[in-house]
Amino acid sequence: MGSTDALYRPDLDDESETDIHPGCGSSLACDPSRWLHRYLMLFFICFLAFGSYFCYDNPAALQDVMVRDMDLTETEFMNLYAFYSWPNVALSFVGGFLIDRVFGIAWGAIIFSLCVLAGQVLFGAGALANSIGLMYFARFVFGIGGESLAVAQNTYTTEWFPPTELNFVFGLQLSMARVGSTVNMVTMHLLYQAVGTTFRISGYKRLGAALMIAAVTCVYSSICASILAYFTKRAKRISEKRRQRMAASQALVDGTANTTAESETPKLISFRDILHFPLAIWLICIICVTYYVAVFPFVSLGLIFFERKFYLPVTQAGVVNSLVYIVSAVASPAFGAAIDFTGRNLNWVLSGTLLTLFCHLCFAFTSGEIPPIVIMIILGLAYSILASSLWPLVAHLLPIHQRGTAYGLIQSIQNLGLGVISIFAGYLVDTKGYLLLEVFFTFCLSLSLAFTFVLYFWDQRHGDLLNASGAHRRSKPTVVVSDHSAEQEEEKVEAEPEKSTIL
Repeated sequence: MGSTDALYRPDLDDESETDIHPGCGSSLACDPSRWLHRYLMLFFICFLAFGSYFCYDNPAALQDVMVRDMDLTETEFMNLYAFYSWPNVALSFVGGFLIDRVFGIAWGAIIFSLCVLAGQVLFGAGALANSIGLMYFARFVFGIGGESLAVAQNTYTTEWFPPTELNFVFGLQLSMARVGSTVNMVTMHLLYQAVGTTFRISGYKRLGAALMIAAVTCVYSSICASILAYFTKRAKRISEKRRQRMAASQALVDGTANTTAESETPKLISFRDILHFPLAIWLICIICVTYYVAVFPFVSLGLIFFERKFYLPVTQAGVVNSLVYIVSAVASPAFGAAIDFTGRNLNWVLSGTLLTLFCHLCFAFTSGEIPPIVIMIILGLAYSILASSLWPLVAHLLPIHQRGTAYGLIQSIQNLGLGVISIFAGYLVDTKGYLLLEVFFTFCLSLSLAFTFVLYFWDQRHGDLLNASGAHRRSKPTVVVSDHSAEQEEEKVEAEPEKSTIL
C-alpha cells in the first residue's frame, strides 16, 4: 500500500521550484523536498524528547539525596519508576492510535510534550510539598507523555525521511536519548548542590527546586514540538500547491477542461487495520521484547553484579555498568549510516543479537578471562546495532498513517515485558543468584534469535522487503507491504511507489 503522507522527495533535490515558493523558499534550507531542510528538521526531531529522557532518570541521579531528604524506603523510591512504566503497557498503544487517528502527528507531539512538562513540574511540586503521593501521580502523568512522545518522535522520523536514510536517523535519535540520560546523571547532583548554595535551602525543598529547574529541558522539548508542527504544516501546504499544479498540467496535456486538483483525503487508521498488520510487525514486537529484557534489567542490576563477580570497587563498577549507554551514544549514528549504506537490516539485527548473546555467555561462564569493561563495550556496540537496524523496519512494512499505532504497539509490549521481567530478574537474584539470571538472559536472547530467523523466512517469501541491499533500495521506489489479503501477496502485484506530499 503506498503512503501519501511522506514529507520527503529525494528525486526533486536537484530541481528548481521557484514558481511554488520563490526566494528563500526554493533554497536547500527552506524547500521541504530538499535534503538540507530535512536534516534541519532532524535537529528538532532529535531534541523533541530530550526533556523526557533527561527527566526520566532524575530519581536515579538523585537517589541518595531523594531517599534521605524525603525519608523514603527503597520500595517507595522504586515505585517512582513503577508508576511510570506500568500504565504505559496500554498507554503507549493508545497514544500511538491517538496520533494516527485523532490528534495527528503535530498536535499529538505538542500535547504529549506538555504532558511531560506538566508531569515534571508536578514532580518538583511534590518534592517541595514533601508529598510522595503527589510525586507518584506526577510520574504517572509524566509517563503518559513520555512514552507517547517517543512514539510521536518515531512517527515524525518516518514522515520526514525516506527508508534509505532511516537507519542513520534512528541511530542519531538513540544517541540523543543516551546523551540526555548521561547529561542528567552528570548534572543533577551539581544542580542540587548549586540550588542549596544559591538559595540557602536544604532538605526536600532543595530537592524540589532542583527538579523544578530540570523542567526547563521539557520546555525546550515543547518548543521543538511547536517548531516541528509549524514546518510540517508548511510542508503539507506546499505539497498541496504542487499537487494542484501537476493536476492542472496533466489536464492540459489530456485536453480536458478540468484544471482543479482534488485534495487527497487524509487516511486514518481503524482498529480493524491493526488486525491486518503483517505478521512481520508481530515478529518485530517479539524480537524487541525478548532482546530488550536482556539489556535494561541487566543494567539495572549490574552495579552489584560487577562488585560481587569481578570484585570491582563501587565507583569503577558504576563506570563499567554505564558503558552500554556511553558506547551506544557514540556508536549508534555510525552504525545507522553503515546500515543505510549496506542495507540488509535483518543481517544487522542477527549480528546485534548474536553479539549480545556472546556477552551474556561470557558473564555467565567466565571469571575474568575477558575483562568486564571489554564485554560491556561489545554489549554497547551490539545494542547500537540492533536498535539502529530494528526500529526502522516498520517504515518498510506499513503506510505512514499506521506507523504511530505500530510504534505504540511495540513500545506497549516492550513495557509489559520489561515490567514483568524486571520483577522476575530481581526475584532470581534474591533467590538463585546471578548465574541463573544470566542463564535466563541467554534464554531470552535465544528466543530473539529464533524469531529473527522466522522473520528471515517471512521476508524471503515477501520479496526481501526488510533485507534488501542498500543499493537496491536506492535504485528502486520505496514500497510498503500491503496490510490486506494474502492473495495480493501471492499474486506478487507490484506495490505502488510511495508518494510524497512534497512534490
